[in-house]
Amino acid sequence: MKHKQTLEIRAMDTQTVSLAFPGGACLRDERLEERLEKAAVRIQSWWRGNVVRRTLLHAALRAWVIQCWWRSIQAKTMEQRRRLALRLYSCQEWAVVKVQAQVRMWQARRRFLQARQAACIIQTHWRWHASQTRGLIKGCYEVRARRMELDIEILMT
Repeated sequence: MKHKQTLEIRAMDTQTVSLAFPGGACLRDERLEERLEKAAVRIQSWWRGNVVRRTLLHAALRAWVIQCWWRSIQAKTMEQRRRLALRLYSCQEWAVVKVQAQVRMWQARRRFLQARQAACIIQTHWRWHASQTRGLIKGCYEVRARRMELDIEILMT
């Protein structure tokens, strides 16, 4: 029976222990009070530990969510910068290609105009030379009083 009372007493706190005995007799066992206090301290420390761990877990989860959000913002920013740099590079490359094409076109046109001018000069000289050597026009003319006498002789070679 004493063993049964001890089990019941362990489950109760010190105030209920004093009320558990009939006639208001209070069992003041120092060891029992120490055990009850140690059990209460253990329960309280266990509960506080759970609360602290839960609080730390929530704080860590919140920090993790913030870090994920921040990393996504940074990734978006880096992607925007990369696209802007790519667009700028492609615009510069396009401008360079356009300038090169214009310079090459100008050079080709200049060479064409020089070649055309040279061809015109050659044609002019050739036509003059051909007209001088193709048919010899020999003749003489005299101006007399009121009329002009013309004697023309054409030789074809």
